Amino acid sequence: MEVKPFQVSVREIFDGYLNDEESGQVVAFGGKLNVRPAYQREFVYNAEQQEAVMHTILNDFPLNVIYWSDNGDGTYEMIDGQQRTLSFCEWLNNGFSIFANPNAPKMPYYAHTSEVIKERVLNYKLMVYICKGTDVEKLEWFKVINIAGEKLNDQELRNAVYTGQWLADAKQFFSKRNCIAYKLGEKYLTGSPIRQEYLESVLYWISSAIGLTIEELMARHQGDASATPLKDYYRGMINWIEQTFPNYRKLMRGIEWGLLFNDFGFRTYNPEELEKQISELLLDEDVTRQKGIYEYVLSGKTREKALSIRQFSENDRRRMYERQQGICPLCEKEGRGVKLELSEMHADHKIPWSRGGHTTLENGWLLCRRHNLEKSDK
Repeated sequence: MEVKPFQVSVREIFDGYLNDEESGQVVAFGGKLNVRPAYQREFVYNAEQQEAVMHTILNDFPLNVIYWSDNGDGTYEMIDGQQRTLSFCEWLNNGFSIFANPNAPKMPYYAHTSEVIKERVLNYKLMVYICKGTDVEKLEWFKVINIAGEKLNDQELRNAVYTGQWLADAKQFFSKRNCIAYKLGEKYLTGSPIRQEYLESVLYWISSAIGLTIEELMARHQGDASATPLKDYYRGMINWIEQTFPNYRKLMRGIEWGLLFNDFGFRTYNPEELEKQISELLLDEDVTRQKGIYEYVLSGKTREKALSIRQFSENDRRRMYERQQGICPLCEKEGRGVKLELSEMHADHKIPWSRGGHTTLENGWLLCRRHNLEKSDK
């Protein structure tokens, strides 16, 4: 890996600056610098962080070193420094205001409001390290220099490896601010599109359906011309959710809908009947995980574990132990009741929750291990 220092002015970098929101392409340095390669995240600096960059420049303080990679044909890619570069380029594009003196602000400045301040920014010199090596070497270097900054998440690192038109098309749909995926499904998904969390969720759901890892799925489709099947899957999932559960509730946000779509998307349901079941379960005090209600009703009431039915407390266990004098009632019924330690007994419902039993002392008892297992198997 060859690394060479290079001093460049903001003026030179800003020359030819273009930020195409539609395509996601960002170029600078006379069109020779790709500011946002496929492995780079979307712009995530907030207003305070952007202003901090500008005040560093205005005070002529050193800005952290920026790293570019040499493509070998006179063009470059940004390895590290996208957030800082976009901050001063967007200000020069009149994207936001700053105060010349943040300690005694009087009036905000845009790039067009003060030629003096604008010239100070344009003349500022940055230190750039230009890296030249194999793709693997550049990727490893990219990971190393990101340790000290805001770490990339797993999906952002995957994007660094599986670049190509397929990924670019997927990011256009799943990874932009107010992207199509966000507009369609923000009621159902959590996370941020620009931090690749929408994309990661959908990749995980699809890869789970066909028994692959996300990495294996991305490698398989890296050379594809478009990510149309990925987008169609997502649209189909959202459409299925809305048709199956037309009555939206806030607790529906953050459910692993893709996994449910994989398991139950081929079945036919009566939305009115499902809604009736959901309403009843929401009122059941024994259901401690309400998000699991949707999996439970979709499964035909076979996945009771999804509900995390309320368990007997330790205090309940002690009271039942004293009531039974430490003897399993089913062993006693067989004529061989022996007093056990509390730790050897298991709390259980006399009438299972699925048959209307609740987690109350009246409906609870302690069983020996053998009878508890036998009862669980029925």
